[in-house]
Amino acid sequence: MLDYKFIKDNLEAVKENIKNRNMVADADIVVKLYDEKTALTTKLQNLQQKRNANAESMKQKLDPETRAKYVEEGKNLKASIAEVEKELSETEEKLEDAGRKIPNMCHPDVPIGKLDTENLEVKKVGTPRKFDFKPKDHVQLGEELDIIDFERGTKVSGPKFYYLKNEAVFLEQALIMYALNTLRKHGFTTFITPDVARQEILQGIGFNPRGNESNVYCIEDEGTCLVATAEITLGGFHSNEILDKSKLPLCYCGLSHCFRREAGAAGHFSKGLYRVHQFDKVEMFVYCLPEQSNEIHEKLRLIEEEIFTGLGLPFHVVDTCTGDLGAPAYRKWDLEAWMPGRADETHPDGDYGEVTSTSNCTDYQARRLNVKYHDDDGKNKYVHMLNGTAIAVGRAMLAILENYQNADGSVSVPPVLIPFCGFDKIGPKKDTTSPVYVSKKAKK
Repeated sequence: MLDYKFIKDNLEAVKENIKNRNMVADADIVVKLYDEKTALTTKLQNLQQKRNANAESMKQKLDPETRAKYVEEGKNLKASIAEVEKELSETEEKLEDAGRKIPNMCHPDVPIGKLDTENLEVKKVGTPRKFDFKPKDHVQLGEELDIIDFERGTKVSGPKFYYLKNEAVFLEQALIMYALNTLRKHGFTTFITPDVARQEILQGIGFNPRGNESNVYCIEDEGTCLVATAEITLGGFHSNEILDKSKLPLCYCGLSHCFRREAGAAGHFSKGLYRVHQFDKVEMFVYCLPEQSNEIHEKLRLIEEEIFTGLGLPFHVVDTCTGDLGAPAYRKWDLEAWMPGRADETHPDGDYGEVTSTSNCTDYQARRLNVKYHDDDGKNKYVHMLNGTAIAVGRAMLAILENYQNADGSVSVPPVLIPFCGFDKIGPKKDTTSPVYVSKKAKK
């Protein structure tokens, strides 16, 4: 969240930022409640000083009538203090609720826009492949190669779930190991994180655990949720802690299952592996000094570029517009890989689809999670926190299947993954009359 005094001192800029982000939040009520809190705090302090003075006076030798007077005044002060404390607590609760709805400020270079179509392309890497045959999308390839089963995933778990089979199992593990080894080379501390986090941690990171717009699964009566990303668990790792300045930056990466409701997400390009309820991901997360965050944000993006350049996938980088940033991000870069399966009338050869993002959240999350460092001036100050996707396995696999497909229906494996998965090609299965295939195709 933003500092309340900052909101008060920069009210018009904050309101303009809310408008540019296409979000609903009331900065005026935050300022009003902040002023009320300040006044109540001062009032409470004055009452406490009077109470202390009254208590000191009662230590003196007093006649019965004067003592009775001080006793009565003490009772009245005690009642007044309790009343103001209650009012202050209620005001602070309202202020925090309103304050959490205010998004982070934006980097001055962030393009202003409402939709992802208004993101600004800043870099292009690789050239989309020109096929001498009609390419298939990853859903058709996955079914024909018998490596992904969407039908049974829906039957057993519901829409947007799936089974990985045969070579896809090894391809997923190869992608994970490739990403983890890349990050280890860059000095990241590696984690496998919990799949569950407390609701207050999600709120601190910027996820809303409740309501129709929530993208997370809550565990009933537990006060916890399934995590949508290891950003949540890595960001909560140092909550309510004061970090050693000399140890910053702390560069972490976490492997986790990710669970997302994706409520309302639909459309032609959301099919298959692109938008699902469960997937695996390797996430980068950094705690750093405020003066380090812009440079580290560039570093995280370059690592993402390194990973996808190594996979041999064409992609471009976009500077995410204000309306597509999300509340915590000060600036966000997206990598969008070329996906031939996105071909349509407008884009007959395919189109780009998001595969990673990296965000500089400055001190927005740190304020909510109370993560500070002890500075040289003796004061405790909020760290800056950044996150970035190294590999979201489903989307990376999607891009590999579609870009590395061959005319005979097989899919070649990117050379960097061969040492991890142990094969260089996924071929069509020879026997399609086995009981497994027959039962799948049988009519009910």
